Amino acid sequence: MGTVSQLHERVRQPAHRIQSEEEALDIARSLAAGFAQQASDRDINRVLPYDEIEMLSQSGLLGISVPSEHGGIDISNSVLTEVVAVLAEADPSIAQIAQAHFHVLEAVRIGGSDEQKASHFERAIIGDRFSGVFEQIDVKGPEQDDLRLTQVGLGYRLNGRSFHSPSILFSDWIAIFVRDERDGVFVSVLPRSADGIQIIDDWDGFGQRTSGNGTTILHNVYLNAGAVLAHSEKFRERNVIDAVDQLTHAGINLGIARSAMAATIDFISSHDNPGADGDAKRTVSDPVIVARIGEIAVRIEAATAVVERAGSKIDAAQINLTEAHVIDAALSVAAAQTMTAEIAMETANTLFDLAGASAARIGLNLDRHWRNARIHTLYDPARRKYTMVGDYHLNGIKPPMR
Repeated sequence: MGTVSQLHERVRQPAHRIQSEEEALDIARSLAAGFAQQASDRDINRVLPYDEIEMLSQSGLLGISVPSEHGGIDISNSVLTEVVAVLAEADPSIAQIAQAHFHVLEAVRIGGSDEQKASHFERAIIGDRFSGVFEQIDVKGPEQDDLRLTQVGLGYRLNGRSFHSPSILFSDWIAIFVRDERDGVFVSVLPRSADGIQIIDDWDGFGQRTSGNGTTILHNVYLNAGAVLAHSEKFRERNVIDAVDQLTHAGINLGIARSAMAATIDFISSHDNPGADGDAKRTVSDPVIVARIGEIAVRIEAATAVVERAGSKIDAAQINLTEAHVIDAALSVAAAQTMTAEIAMETANTLFDLAGASAARIGLNLDRHWRNARIHTLYDPARRKYTMVGDYHLNGIKPPMR
């Protein structure tokens, strides 16, 4: 049984204003060092990271994707994704909160009016958090979303339920992505406190346990003209909203892989390996283990390079939004997603392959790396990406617009 989430109104001081990509990375690393200290305890006891999320808001990191003309640093997508990866290495649940936030800001950049951009981007710069209700149209059964949009005069009414809204418990503002009567994407941005919005803390997944996912129930929520992004028709055209979303998801995969790798090295460096003859041998001297660690390290480095390349492709598409640039970015992001998903799972499995049964004790909670990797990589599985890329190269079928 879930509980209704009550996020009390807080008086929040304006966030720090970050001036450069280098400063953003430094701040992310500093925050991550603190977030990592209690990450295992938060996971095993499902303690939601409210204090840590306030620190994230105050740090200024939530404003780094804001375009320079609106007071941000217009960060490159490869650095934005590295920021997410750094946070994910410490605690992937916290990184998911930032990832969902950046997704919404990209939608505002594409579809918002000048006035809407100015308002929402300023909110992000001062530390407000955005999350989204994303209608899932490919899910069937009892957890199928049933969002319904009805036009009423110059405005709209929205009703229904959305399951597993990402990081919704920590939001100040909620972007609602729903299909309109013409099957186009309709996006509105509302304050969390708007009448008719009910958020239930009912996430019970075995991984990403403290990411603040929940169910959103909408009771006759009124959307006036100002709440609806003015240029929603742009969502019918090819854009890079999904590419930014998926690349930052890849950043979380990458962070999980790095964290599992660090846990593996830490464990085997402090434990001897019992041999068949009964003699304990230094694990770090075992050539099989040494080679396997090297192999994983190389693959993580390769995945990092692919993420950086995909980020540069998105940068190019944002500057020159042509179909060719958007497709090029989508294909590169697909490569980043598949490589990071596979290395996250491989590294989490390797931890136990190398460390053995003694690493499986509940008190160590090392299984959180596998649980986080497994549940996070269920999003947009790699097999779909291989099919999409194969269809493009073999049959000339363009990546789908979502």
